[in-house]
Amino acid sequence: MTRVFATGIALLALMALAVPALAHTGEHTLTGGFLSGFTHPIGGLDHVVAMVAVGLWGAFLGAPALWLLPVVFPLVMAFGAVLGVLGITVPAVETGIALSAVILGLAVALRLRPPLWVSALLVAIFAVFHGHAHGAELPAATSPAAYAIGFVIATGLLHLAGIAFGTLTRWRAGAWAVRAGGGLVSLIGLAFLTGAT
Repeated sequence: MTRVFATGIALLALMALAVPALAHTGEHTLTGGFLSGFTHPIGGLDHVVAMVAVGLWGAFLGAPALWLLPVVFPLVMAFGAVLGVLGITVPAVETGIALSAVILGLAVALRLRPPLWVSALLVAIFAVFHGHAHGAELPAATSPAAYAIGFVIATGLLHLAGIAFGTLTRWRAGAWAVRAGGGLVSLIGLAFLTGAT
């Protein structure tokens, strides 16, 4: 238990140290390819906390949500990325990304357990906003395919970080730590939401 708790604390510390920058269209310059795609999701705290929250909520809900939510997110995110590549406008992308952190964080903090389809639908809706933010920059990359692979892998790793921290729910103190993590995600999302509107 001590090892798992230490791992969870380390993951939270890494989240807190992430660069607090928006990782969206026009806000930084791409160098192209896999590395740009990989660093795009982890270069913005708003993306990081929302994607970690997907894994956290999945771990809190347990199987099958534990794996379904982190699979639904990147699949639908790819659809959102295609919209961005095609130049199809998605309204309020920044607000949608910030709201994803607020709502997913609250879901964990408040121990919300909606039906599985509701959880998956909510995650899918937020994935469109995150995907659009990635896709809008994808054509500028030297290798669009490598860029896409990079951001999908980074997203998956962020989900896994959330799942790893979420395993603390097996213990009473750990469950409170996970709920506190959800509250922190929500507060960070709220900070971005006030800047996005």
